[in-house]
Amino acid sequence: MFFFFAGGLEQQVRQVLQSGAGRCMVCRSPADLVEYEKVLKLFFVPVWRWPGKEPLMHCNNCKLFFPQSYPLPPPRDDSTAEELLRCRFCDRRVESEFSFCPYCGSAL
Repeated sequence: MFFFFAGGLEQQVRQVLQSGAGRCMVCRSPADLVEYEKVLKLFFVPVWRWPGKEPLMHCNNCKLFFPQSYPLPPPRDDSTAEELLRCRFCDRRVESEFSFCPYCGSAL
């Protein structure tokens, strides 16, 4: 017997709590603080919905969901501070030999 499954699980915005609450961690576009829900789709028709656990940020441009406070890299000692650059998109410190930011993926 052959079984074909067309569908999947996705996240959708349920309610915007605060518009323009931050910036996207990938594309730096405005992001909203939202309540979201997970939706199970079968043959592209929503079958079951359930709410997410806590509010997330949602990018208006790339449609990415991400936590309100994403983890920052651990602090470095002062001896290597002069060898580090800052990414122009996510403003995190990046070592000088990198060509791309390891946090957001943008070219340096």
